[in-house]
Amino acid sequence: MVSVAAKKTVVRTLVEEGFAKVSEVCRAVSLSRSSFYAVCQRSSESLHLERKTVDLSKDHSRYGYRRITALLRREGHQINEKRVQAVRRKYGLQVRKKQRRTRRIRENDSKRLSANHRNHVWSWDFVHDQTDWGTNFRMLSVIDEHTRECHSLRPRQSYRAEDVIEVLEELIDEHGAPRFIRSDNGPEFIAYRIQDWLKERGIKSHYIKPGSPWEQCYIESFHDKLRDEFLNREIFHSLAEAKILLEGWRKEYNEIRIHSSLGYQTPSEFATFGKPPFRATPSIPACQLHDDRKSVIADDAPNSLLKNDLI
Repeated sequence: MVSVAAKKTVVRTLVEEGFAKVSEVCRAVSLSRSSFYAVCQRSSESLHLERKTVDLSKDHSRYGYRRITALLRREGHQINEKRVQAVRRKYGLQVRKKQRRTRRIRENDSKRLSANHRNHVWSWDFVHDQTDWGTNFRMLSVIDEHTRECHSLRPRQSYRAEDVIEVLEELIDEHGAPRFIRSDNGPEFIAYRIQDWLKERGIKSHYIKPGSPWEQCYIESFHDKLRDEFLNREIFHSLAEAKILLEGWRKEYNEIRIHSSLGYQTPSEFATFGKPPFRATPSIPACQLHDDRKSVIADDAPNSLLKNDLI
């Protein structure tokens, strides 16, 4: 079904090119002349909101309409999800991505270690890329599985065991030591020197089964977002440039990018406020839920104190 706006565009184009008159083209596309000459009655606020939706969708081309809706509502705009979806469809800004099937862990398999608080379980792995000149480099990514914070995303041409220990020492000084570190069975992670260093620090290593990347689901999901939203869109002319751009994207991921799995909070907000009382939606951001929860606790505090005095 062709929309009225599309028909008006066809009529206007054919008339301007001189192929036919307005009445003839309107009759051919089944559009009344009054509809063609009608002036748009949309308010300036509606047009501004549409432009804002388009700008956000272009700035974050890999964000879906739900995440764009949450960003608009965080800025104070009242807008429906379906309207954002319609605007993105109108301008061809939908995110098309073929979903991969994920293998589920069975009941008879070994239980997967789950993170229950901050610095409970860290996960680390390497990502490969190259510069515009064909120089290959590796990135050591370290994330907190509970808060989803990315602590490190540092590119180097090669990583030895000493380099990995150096990065971990800096991260522990900044964020504190984790209780577990989850990784695959790569040579960098099973090296004797790293094993001895982890024992000295009191950190337990948790290795996944060989050939089972789904057991390291958080870091794999992070790498998928890193590849889709950043690496596939950037061209690095040097390793130094890659280091600067990767650090900028890491800060954006921690402080700006909202996560539906965290109740539409950023990882930094989730690390500060913690889990909301129930799963947030784009219409009720988790940060608002946290503020409401604090106000409720403050209102109830005098009553609880009074009960304690009576007891």
